[in-house]
Amino acid sequence: MPAPLKLMVATDFSERSDRALRRATLIAREVEAELSLIHVVDEDQPRRIVEAERNNALAILHEQVSTLREMDGVSCTSRVVIGTVFGGIVQATREESPAVLIIGPHRRQELRDLFMGTTAERTIREVSCPVLMTNGPPVAPYRKCVLTTDCSDGSRRALGAADSLGIAPGAISSLMYVFDAPVLRLAMSYTLSEHEKTDYLDDERREAMRHLVEFAAKLSIKQPTLIVRQDKSTPASEILAAAEEQSSDLIVVGTRGASGFTRLLLGSVAEEVLRRARCDVLAVPPGSLG
Repeated sequence: MPAPLKLMVATDFSERSDRALRRATLIAREVEAELSLIHVVDEDQPRRIVEAERNNALAILHEQVSTLREMDGVSCTSRVVIGTVFGGIVQATREESPAVLIIGPHRRQELRDLFMGTTAERTIREVSCPVLMTNGPPVAPYRKCVLTTDCSDGSRRALGAADSLGIAPGAISSLMYVFDAPVLRLAMSYTLSEHEKTDYLDDERREAMRHLVEFAAKLSIKQPTLIVRQDKSTPASEILAAAEEQSSDLIVVGTRGASGFTRLLLGSVAEEVLRRARCDVLAVPPGSLG
């Protein structure tokens, strides 16, 4: 009998973390997974404060674990890690090897994010497991899911890893590819007539759909709806617009596509989606199995 799926929840006992815990509980009940609750106490404090915060955290975690076991029927463990928030979470994932790390919604502090990145983004760069950011209200199992791809091998592996998790078993899936129309970005594009531009876009859209059909045939995902959209602003904006139009409650993104170095830059597709999405986002790093 295979071991149950392990879901790790990083909590700071805030409302944002409560949202992550509620979503994790929904998933655990639906797929019979077990939970591991992680709280990090900042080590850069006087020892007596660290000890006081640790003891307080242990008491809160004990209460949460008891509630999950007795009221929700979910198998659950907990631990406190002493360190930095970022380092403590990464350490816990390396030691426990969860199938998914679940975190609360992105805390939007634009100026700070621009220069330093968020704890969420730094964590996603370092951990080898998928990370689920819970932006939407966790009131029911996932119903509609947008799977994003650039049709690369890395994207295929990421989607395979996401599918193998089985955290959205009843969701209707759409597979989305954002295509570029480079000719329309050229300085001389004004020389094209509207008819020529329309014909060009139709050709690019057909080619994009051909690539997407070939890509979809290599996946184990059952009959997803195929979507191609022109990149009129940024790929992330197109992804978010499609998710809004379809009332999706989950977006799946790979954190590395055709260009490996792009993940090192703030503003990459995955990071922009993480920062702006109103629904949950599952970010799948290249180290995930798939």
